[in-house]
Amino acid sequence: MSEFEVFMLILSTILCFFLIRFLHTVWWTPTQLRARMKSQGIRGPPYKFPNGNIKEISYMRSQSMDKPLMDISHDLFPRLQPHVYAWTKAYGSNFICWHGSECQLFVTEPEAIKEILMNKDGAFPKMEMKSYAKKLLGEALITNEGEKWAKVRKVANHTFHADNLKSMVSEMSSCVTMMLKKWEDYGGKEIDVFKEFGMLTTEVISRTAFGSSYMDGKHIFEMVANLTALTARNLYKLRVPGISFLLRNDDEVEAEKIQERIKSSIRENVRFRERDAVDGEFGCDYLGQLVKISHEPDVRKRISTEQMIDEIRTIYGAGHLTTTSLLSWCVLLLAIHTKWQDKAREEVKQTFQGNNPDSDGIARLKIMNMIINECLRLYPPVLTLTRKVAKNTKIGQLCLPPKMNIYMSVLALHHNPQIWGHDVHLFKPERFAGGVAKATNNNTAAFLPFGLGIRTCVGLNFTTNEAKIALSMILQNFKFTLSPNYVHYPTDAFILTPKNGIQVILQKV
Repeated sequence: MSEFEVFMLILSTILCFFLIRFLHTVWWTPTQLRARMKSQGIRGPPYKFPNGNIKEISYMRSQSMDKPLMDISHDLFPRLQPHVYAWTKAYGSNFICWHGSECQLFVTEPEAIKEILMNKDGAFPKMEMKSYAKKLLGEALITNEGEKWAKVRKVANHTFHADNLKSMVSEMSSCVTMMLKKWEDYGGKEIDVFKEFGMLTTEVISRTAFGSSYMDGKHIFEMVANLTALTARNLYKLRVPGISFLLRNDDEVEAEKIQERIKSSIRENVRFRERDAVDGEFGCDYLGQLVKISHEPDVRKRISTEQMIDEIRTIYGAGHLTTTSLLSWCVLLLAIHTKWQDKAREEVKQTFQGNNPDSDGIARLKIMNMIINECLRLYPPVLTLTRKVAKNTKIGQLCLPPKMNIYMSVLALHHNPQIWGHDVHLFKPERFAGGVAKATNNNTAAFLPFGLGIRTCVGLNFTTNEAKIALSMILQNFKFTLSPNYVHYPTDAFILTPKNGIQVILQKV
C-alpha cells in the first residue's frame, strides 16, 4: 500500500469517526432521549435538525414582545414566555424542547421545582453558562458550585448580614435624599422613574459594596449594561462549537472587547484597593473582603484573581438591576392604584414621622411589605431559574438522565390561577396580609422572586431594604400618578424591565 493510500485511509477513518460522532450527537441521542421522556409522559414539540426549536421560540417571542401592550395588563406570562405558555397548554405542566440538539426540560410544577432547588443529594447543580452569558456572569457566586461557591458565599453572607445591613441604612437614605432633591424641580412635571432608579441603585451599590460613588464606576456600569443587552439579544441563537468560533459575528467580537475592558477596569480598582491597604486590611465592604480572600495565605481558602473579577463584575450588574426593576414596577403599580399608594404613605408617615427610615421601622412596614411582595409576584425581576442534571436521578416518579438542562419558569408559577386564584393577574397586595406562607397555602415553591433553598439570592434583604427605604422617602415627599405618555412595554432583557421606561407625574405632598 502506497503512502498516499495510507494517508487516504487514515483521512477517511478520521472523517468517518467525526461523521459517526456528529450523527450520534444530532440524531441518535435526541431520538433516544425523546423516546425515553415520552415513555414517562413527558412530551414536547418535535426535534428539528439543526436548530431544534430555536426558530419557533424566536418567532413566538418576536410576535408577542416586539410591540408594546395597547392596555396596561399584568398578564405577562403569554407575552414574555410565549413558548412556555403555549407548550404547557399543549403538552402539560412539564415538557421538553430543544436548543439545537440539547434537550431542555421545562418544569412548572411547584413540588418538582422545590425538589430541584432544594437539591438535597447534589443532583441538580447550577447550569453551565455558555457564550454571552459566560462572558457576562463568568465564574461568580451566581454560577459557581462546590468550594468556589462556598468561599465567596461565606463572604457575601457576612457582607449582607442583618447587622451590616443596618449600618447601610444611612448610606441608602443619603442616596435617596440626593435623588429627591433633584425631584424638587419636577413638581407637576413628568419624570422617568426607571432612569432615576437606575442611577439611584448604582450609587447605592457603589457606596455600600465598593466604598466609592456611581461616578467612580460609571464606565463599568455602562459596559456591564452593554454586555447585558448583547447577552439578551443573543439568548436564543444557536452556536455550533468549533464552527461558531470561526464564524464570529459582530456581537461576539464586541462582547469579547467589552469583557476585556471590564476586566481591565476592575483590575485597576483592585490595584487601588491593594495600594491603600493598611496592615493587610483591604476594607470591610464587599470589594475589600473579596480582595482579602484573593490574598489568603492558605491556598485552600483563596480565590483566584479571575474569580474575584467575575464576582465584582456580577455585583456591578445584578447588584443594582434587580432593585431598579423592583422599584420601577412598584411605582407603576402604586401610580395606577392610588388607594394603595395612600395606604402605604399613611403607614410610612406613622412609622417614621417625617424622618428618614431606620432599620427598626423598616421591619414594621406591613403594608409596604405586602405591596412589594405583590409586585414581585406580578413582575419578578428574574423570569427563569436554571439547573442541570448531574447524574441519573428522579423527580417524583420521573427518571432523568445526566447532562439535561432544567428550566423553571418563575413567571409561570407567579401567574398560575390554580395557585393564586381567578384574579391572578390583578394587583391585590392583600394576598400577602398573612405572609407568604398563607398566601401560597404553605407551598414554598409557588413564590420564588429570589430563588429557594441554599442558593437563595444573597442580596434578598439588601434589595428589599433598599426598596423600602426608597419608597418610604418618596411617599413622604411626593404623590405620583401615571403619565398619559406612558406606554406599557414590559420586556425580557435578562432582567424584567420596562423597555420605554416608566413615566409618572410628581406632586409634592
